[in-house]
Amino acid sequence: MSITLSPEQEQIIQILLATGRFHSVDEVIKSALRLLEEETISNQGWLEETRTKIDEGIASLERGEGIDGETFVNQLLTQLQQAKKAEK
Repeated sequence: MSITLSPEQEQIIQILLATGRFHSVDEVIKSALRLLEEETISNQGWLEETRTKIDEGIASLERGEGIDGETFVNQLLTQLQQAKKAEK
């Protein structure tokens, strides 16, 4: 496989090598790919969790357990005001 880096990307790699943390371009690339993989896995987990919460919320609304938007906003504002008072 062959990749082409921009001058800016090459400069970043050279800076990272100069720190001494990495000993080769290969180490920099492997580290970057590992971080990208971790971020991707984390994002997938968040997405699955969010979809589950949305499904649970829809099911709750279908059972008639929901509240209207105005009530929700008022409750939220009350909680925010209480949190501000507790900070003081």
